[in-house]
Parts: sequence; C-alpha cells; structure tokens
Amino acid sequence: MRFDILTIFPRFFDDIFAHGVLQRALRNGLAEAHTHDLRHFTHDRHKTVDDRPFGGGEGMVLKAQPILEAAAALGITPKAERDPRRETVILLSASGKRFTQPIARRLSQLQRVTLICGRYEGVDERISQLLCDEELSIGDYVLTGGELPAAILLDATVRLLPGVLGHEDSNKYESFGDADEGGLHNDTDGVPRSTHGSGGLLDYPHYTRPADLAGVAIPPVLTGGDHLAIRRWRREAALEKTARNRPELLQKAELSERDREHLAQLGFELEKNAL
Repeated sequence: MRFDILTIFPRFFDDIFAHGVLQRALRNGLAEAHTHDLRHFTHDRHKTVDDRPFGGGEGMVLKAQPILEAAAALGITPKAERDPRRETVILLSASGKRFTQPIARRLSQLQRVTLICGRYEGVDERISQLLCDEELSIGDYVLTGGELPAAILLDATVRLLPGVLGHEDSNKYESFGDADEGGLHNDTDGVPRSTHGSGGLLDYPHYTRPADLAGVAIPPVLTGGDHLAIRRWRREAALEKTARNRPELLQKAELSERDREHLAQLGFELEKNAL
C-alpha cells in the first residue's frame, strides 16, 4: 500500500515515519509513504503556495496550481478515471466529515492513498472539485494544518494492514471494532468474544501485574479461571466505559437484552429509536 502526502512541511513526517509500528511497516515493505513538498511545484522565486481569497476576508488560501501539478507529476489518476477500489485522494480539512475506524478499514483495502494537507484559511475549493474523492477531519476543532491529521490517518490505516501488528486479530478486537464475524452473539450464552469491542463499543479495561497497585486491586473475576465469567465482566465493563466516555456510541451499537438490562441498572437510558 502506498501513501503520498502533499504538504508544505515534509520534514514534519520524519519522526512520524521513524518510530513504532509505522516504522516497522515501512521498513518491512508492508506499506510505503512518500512526502512531497508543494513548494517544488511553484514557479516564482519566492515559491509561493498561498494567495488572498477572492471576495476579501481574513487569512490566506492554499493555491490549487501547486497541488494539481504535484498530482500530475506523481501520476495520480484523474478523478473521472479513478478506480475507488484501488485508489483515493483525500483532503485533510476541518470542513471534512469525521475520520472513523470504518473509514480507516476501508482505506486499508486500497493500493494507493494520496493525502493533501490543508493549511491557512483553507484550500482552493476547486481542489475538492477536480481532484479529491472526499474531505476528512479528525475532530470538531481547528488545527493549523493537515499534517497532524494526515499522520493520524496514516497510523490508523497502516496498523490494519496484514502483518503489521504482532497478532492477526489485534486490530479487530478493540475499541470501535466491527461486529464479530459470526454475529454479535455467537455463543449459546449470548456473550460476545471476550476481547471484542463488539459493534462499536469502547474496549474493556485492561490490567497487568502486579495484581495490587497502591492499594488498588484488579477485579477478582480476572484471576478466577472462569472464562465465561471473565467474558461477561469484560462485556459489562465495555458497556460501562462506553456509557461513561462515549454514550452516543450506544445508540448505534448492537446490544443484547442482557446489555440493555445492564445499562438500565447503570441508570443509562437508550433513546427509543435505538431499542
């Protein structure tokens, strides 16, 4: 899988590429990532990449010309001819739709992803019209540029590629995970896999040694050896954490009657259209 990042700050990514899982994926040839300085595609002695907005207003706008020339030089398929099953071009922008785990998983199925890092007050709108397949944002706030969102998207996507993580199921059974392949409730007891975020819930709490730390002990069920009880506890703990930190996720989550009863005991009321 290949990533091309169009930016005015290519050195921003040097440390991003040099650490952790991403570095290992790039070193082992499981993915490749290339940065391209938009200033190399300008034609004036000042290497100007921005200009004043038509109609007036504050700030500057990232020009379309360097971006279009960079795309042409990189051999990026024209938008009208692009196969969305193989390739996509994304603008990182505060105006984009929110980047999510399902989007990361969709992107991980592609062969090439081009990321355009927005900057200043925004990017000439014709870039979206002529070149981009979608605009993405990492949250409901404004950053000074698209480099950090591009790095986040890159990390979230690359870790989903086969062979990148140590265990083949590591990127499946976690927060925001999809439903189990065999369905949410694939046991006679109706308890999902013990390590599964299950249909978009947050992951359950994790503990490791020592069993008692500063007077705080781990939940006894985790050392009891009853695997079904552990699975039940983890499911309930995931529900509790989701209700506490991201209650809106519960409205779309796949929930059993047992789940709903547990949430009701916590005092959490689901909207009627989610029942």
